[in-house]
Amino acid sequence: MAEAVEPRRWHARLEGLIAEYEVPGASLAFLHEGEVHEFAAGVLNVDTGVEVTTDSLFQIGSITKVWTATQIMLLVERGELTLDTPVAEVLPEFAVADPEVTKTVTIRHLLTHTSGIDGDLFLDTGRGDDCVEKYVRACADLPQNHPLGVTQSYCNSGFVIAGRVVERLTGKVWDAALREQIIEPLGLTHTWTLPEDVLRFRSAMGHMDGRPAPVWGLMRSGGPAGLICARPADVVAFARAHLGTGLLTDPRAMWEPQVDVPNPHTIGKQWGIGWILNEWEGRLIVSHGGNTIGQAAMLWMVPGSETVVCLLANGGHTAAFQQALATELFDDLLGLAVPPVLGPPAEPFETDVERYAGVYERAGTRMTLTVRDGRLALFAEATGALAGLQPDLAFDLVPVDDTTFAGRPEGEPQWLSAVFYELADGSPYIHLGVRATPKIA
Repeated sequence: MAEAVEPRRWHARLEGLIAEYEVPGASLAFLHEGEVHEFAAGVLNVDTGVEVTTDSLFQIGSITKVWTATQIMLLVERGELTLDTPVAEVLPEFAVADPEVTKTVTIRHLLTHTSGIDGDLFLDTGRGDDCVEKYVRACADLPQNHPLGVTQSYCNSGFVIAGRVVERLTGKVWDAALREQIIEPLGLTHTWTLPEDVLRFRSAMGHMDGRPAPVWGLMRSGGPAGLICARPADVVAFARAHLGTGLLTDPRAMWEPQVDVPNPHTIGKQWGIGWILNEWEGRLIVSHGGNTIGQAAMLWMVPGSETVVCLLANGGHTAAFQQALATELFDDLLGLAVPPVLGPPAEPFETDVERYAGVYERAGTRMTLTVRDGRLALFAEATGALAGLQPDLAFDLVPVDDTTFAGRPEGEPQWLSAVFYELADGSPYIHLGVRATPKIA
């Protein structure tokens, strides 16, 4: 077991893996047998050549959502609301396009991605302390991606709304409440949300196609959904607190399954409160990932073993990089096999692909599926504020069974999975990238 955490070995492995997956720089921290081990490799920015160190800050992206969910749970434990409190009870001014959802959507819906609110509204409402308040006001026009509570679809907007709930109940802007509720109680010194604080440290620049991304970060209004910057050791300390009572009296309440994920092949089988839940060889895995503009983050926790792993990277083939490192690390630490990524079946599977052709659309993304030479082809384009900051995707979908498909964009080592399914009312959807997208034509 000691060999698994031998510093020179893991530093060499991190260097080898970033070279293999064309990652400019990465930082790794893991808690195992009571000790935290930290490693760094590569550069923060290929233009400056500044080296990654273990105290460098990366954007942890949507791992932030677990922090926001924890803020809500702290307020729940104080008796200030419940998970089933309607959002409108805390925020009377809150509204979305559907008046019935406006009245009935709950905190639980927000934290489990089951609200159905079309969730990828990236809207710059300025740099002021009222940016989250302004964002929530702009949600009045957001339509439903699916009816309330009937399925799971990743919803950034829901977590910004949850952040506004935190603001209302604490009387502080989200960033300040985060510091008071979590960052300062845990003694975290390298966890920040605003660029003027981040620039006081070594900080990573995202990369796209091997070059620095066109912008450093997302708009401040998205803070509660994904704007924390941190070193991996701080993220590990946050997760470690969830293994005991360092923050919450009962953090395990956040691991209770709330909804099945229609496509269980991407990142997990179920969603808890904030956390993603999976199972490897019969063991519970509690996790969350995050992607921003050219940066990618992953956090895994194995309850019972007291093992936590955080991996942060700033570009390259990050999904394959994360999979490769996790596969090797968890085998060494725990003898635990990470499930392989779903790919095409060994023997070709024949099914009627014509039924899935059409246009699927939600806020931020339009997907066009066509059939050519008997193969189902997908073309996905970003719309809205992120158009131009995210590349279009085009690849064939290979059937694994009647409803499950695998596809791989050109030049990518890792396969993606897609599941076609229908709601109880017969409405057709594709579940890809942890999001449900309805067929509109």
